[in-house]
Amino acid sequence: MSLPNWSLTPEPKISRSPEWRVPLSELSYTEVEVESVTRVLRSGWWTCGPETEALEREFERHFGFCHAVAVSSGTAALHLAFLALGLSHREEVVTPSLNFVAAANTILHAGAVPRFADVDSIGSPVVSAATLERALTPKTRGLCIMHYGGYPCDMRPIVDLARRRRLWLVEDAAHAPGAILEGISCGRWGDIACFSFFGNKNLTCAEGGMIATESDDLAKRLRLLRSHGMNSLTWDRFRGHSFSYDVTTPGFNYRMDDLRAALLRVQLRSLEKWNHLREERVQWYRQLLSADSRWIIPFENHAGKSSYHLFTIVLDERVSRNDVMHSLRSKGIQTSIHYPPIHQFSCYRALSLNHSGLKCTEDLGRRILTLPLYPNMTFEQVEMVCESLRDAIGKGTGNV
Repeated sequence: MSLPNWSLTPEPKISRSPEWRVPLSELSYTEVEVESVTRVLRSGWWTCGPETEALEREFERHFGFCHAVAVSSGTAALHLAFLALGLSHREEVVTPSLNFVAAANTILHAGAVPRFADVDSIGSPVVSAATLERALTPKTRGLCIMHYGGYPCDMRPIVDLARRRRLWLVEDAAHAPGAILEGISCGRWGDIACFSFFGNKNLTCAEGGMIATESDDLAKRLRLLRSHGMNSLTWDRFRGHSFSYDVTTPGFNYRMDDLRAALLRVQLRSLEKWNHLREERVQWYRQLLSADSRWIIPFENHAGKSSYHLFTIVLDERVSRNDVMHSLRSKGIQTSIHYPPIHQFSCYRALSLNHSGLKCTEDLGRRILTLPLYPNMTFEQVEMVCESLRDAIGKGTGNV
């Protein structure tokens, strides 16, 4: 197949893995990121300070948030979000089981109980207002939705549900920086949005997170909780803005440092470019893998603009996912599963929570497969993945 004449071409410096011909993801960065970190190293101030403050203001302007609070990880962002919203003991938060476990873990750490909602369908593996409402109980205090793979949930009915049932709404936007629905950035629909900057994310600084909100009161509480509950930071005292501090709430050390903040400031300027390049590679995949009864490609004709964080397929029930993954690995192609359903982990089975009505999630847990996707992936690499997938199934390797 000839290479399409795509308008976008990548120009990053890439850290290539020697172990994989096609890794699941790769870092995208240039010498500007290197120079930004070097600049901070030479500045003499490495902890939470001027770079972190600048990142927060730039994040607010880029996405249209009133407040952005930089933290040490996406998990820290979720934990602080639930604490700031004031969960009481044994109250429930409805959240998808098809997600990374951090959301459920942090609900538990906040003293509440996760109650799992099913996704809408195999072809649209995000929660909907209907699937969320089926999981509500009299103990439900809030909703935590997730824009799976970077594809926006249908937010207007979800917001209407939250308002009608007097529930707060947290957006887990770890996959969705730059995703848009109805002209509104993902993260701006709910009460609080949480972003992750882990190494495989569209924006990354190795480890880091961001919490965004329109509420002045929530932002103030988040900033206190982020730094031990102190009413002034070390950076404030260094600038002479205060000589001491009070502790007004028992908080945590969830601060971001200025080295990571400097990295993210550069990455943020490249986000639109990286997302465009991801979209281009998804188009390649869809062109090469279309019209085959042995798999489904989710999010066909999905509403809104995705950030294209993941490219997943759902294998036919008769195909052995394990055999396919082993076959692809033998050819140097890395794959993964996003995600094993949370309610099926040993920890959550032991809690004896109500896990009924999760048929689509459980079906996806058996059949979904994540293929490589990153901005600098070449057409030849995409073609190699697709041909190797067809070969694995066609030779009977993937047949149950």
